[in-house]
Amino acid sequence: MVNHSNLYGKIAETWKNPKKSEILLFQRERMIDWRKGNSIERLEHPTRLDRARSLGYKAKLGYIVVRSRVRRGGSNRPKIMGGRRPRRLAYSKLTRKKSIQWIAEERAADRYPNTEVLNSYYVGEDGFYKYYEIILVDKNQPTIYNDKRISWISEPQNKGRVYRGLTSAGYKGRGLRTGRQGSAKSRPSIRANDRLRR
Repeated sequence: MVNHSNLYGKIAETWKNPKKSEILLFQRERMIDWRKGNSIERLEHPTRLDRARSLGYKAKLGYIVVRSRVRRGGSNRPKIMGGRRPRRLAYSKLTRKKSIQWIAEERAADRYPNTEVLNSYYVGEDGFYKYYEIILVDKNQPTIYNDKRISWISEPQNKGRVYRGLTSAGYKGRGLRTGRQGSAKSRPSIRANDRLRR
């Protein structure tokens, strides 16, 4: 009998530092194939089974795994040539409101509009792109609708959850990962909090 916990532990250990583990050669070959392929591709099995399982993936009807390719790098604006103080230039070291992972999730949701994004995880990067695998759930599938552990995603308040920042990447981008203390201006949302303080 296979000890699944031990197996998942070994997979997780190799993915802690892919550049120093035995999957390095596999990753290089994968990057070449992934870069030649489509920006969004549906997969039969997750690349990182341990991570997918920890985020709620089950190998049964209704669960879909998609690999999404997104650009990487900073987001510098064109340099302003008009006169102003250097601190007011604001063209380098800018932080996007949405993370690359969040954008990858939204693109996968656009491609599969009858599903909801459950979660996502990192699977690799090369010189130009980052790759994430997104776990999608078909909320109209009877196996999902009748499963007590995942049937909550079929409820109307969870419709379009990725576009409203309700996934893990969305929560992080909205500044809601820090708990109550230190994030008073982020709750219930940045926009709503601004209204409350007027």
